[in-house]
Amino acid sequence: MNYTNLPHTDIEVSKICLGTMTWGNQNTEAEGHEQMDYALEQGVNFFDTAELYPIPAAAERYAHTEKIIGTWFKKNRNREKMVLASKIVGRSPATSFIRTTGFNRESITAAVEGSLKRLQTDYLDLYQLHWPDRVTNYFGKRGYQYDGTDLWEDNFHQILETLRDLIREGKIRQVGISNETPWGTMRYLEESKVHHDLPRMITIQNPYSLLNRLYEVGLAEISHREDLGLLAYSPLGFGVLSGKYLGGRQPKDGRITLFPNYNRYSGETAVKATEMYHKLAMENGLSLAQMSLAYVNSRPFVTSNIIGATNLEQLKENIESIHIDLSDEVLQGIEAIHNQIPNPAP
Repeated sequence: MNYTNLPHTDIEVSKICLGTMTWGNQNTEAEGHEQMDYALEQGVNFFDTAELYPIPAAAERYAHTEKIIGTWFKKNRNREKMVLASKIVGRSPATSFIRTTGFNRESITAAVEGSLKRLQTDYLDLYQLHWPDRVTNYFGKRGYQYDGTDLWEDNFHQILETLRDLIREGKIRQVGISNETPWGTMRYLEESKVHHDLPRMITIQNPYSLLNRLYEVGLAEISHREDLGLLAYSPLGFGVLSGKYLGGRQPKDGRITLFPNYNRYSGETAVKATEMYHKLAMENGLSLAQMSLAYVNSRPFVTSNIIGATNLEQLKENIESIHIDLSDEVLQGIEAIHNQIPNPAP
């Protein structure tokens, strides 16, 4: 396993992070425990979760993923070996069963304390805002369009004040953002520069894959100049870049088969690009999944690559991507495809 540090900290994390959003829905508690056992054996010391998980979100399954991780910690008594990240859900009609108050002091505090209880731990190493409190472009929306319905008022300072107090209480160590735009990212960073007592956002968890390299447009420069680490999620595009849906296949346990509305990476252009990437991988003796993950692993702005799996074989293949160094020929082939079909999925 390769390791790096969360930016601006001495917290060492594996370059591969174990994503957990299927546990409690597509995966049982026993399967979640099995995945954590195997990942730890392979040197993965970084787990990412959220109060929203498992996905798709539902009131009857609220926070089941965190509970599964909590029982694993209780059983193994190894919390100190792991770097643990979680998130507070953003405001949305789809998450109104959790709360409707947005990121005010009461909601953030309650969310942190709820996660700590379910995870059976006293602290979180990284706490993230799952998506912006305001209406903007995220979750597959390519561009920003103001429609006049957003009643949001600037609350960057207040959010950071609340997070600062939770850090002082020892409940969280570091903070990050997720599904954020360049504007929102810089607002957080500038707020903590001007007000030195406020915590600095050190990571951003956004989608990044061969099918979606939009991070490179505005946020990659911020990563470079501000030392903000990307925690790349959906590096296989909901499993599309595993190749299992090629040829119109619909594997019965596949995420897109089970949840057809998760079709962000399944449009005609994305399928064409996937076919081209698959051909490139085959020509170079690689699986599509491992080439796709190895590419993400190699990007200089990526602090950790969040992989997910619904079975142990997938998990093994995904973790083994850390041992693959892509040749110049493969990298040039990837760029040629990207130039021909840039960012087919948002």
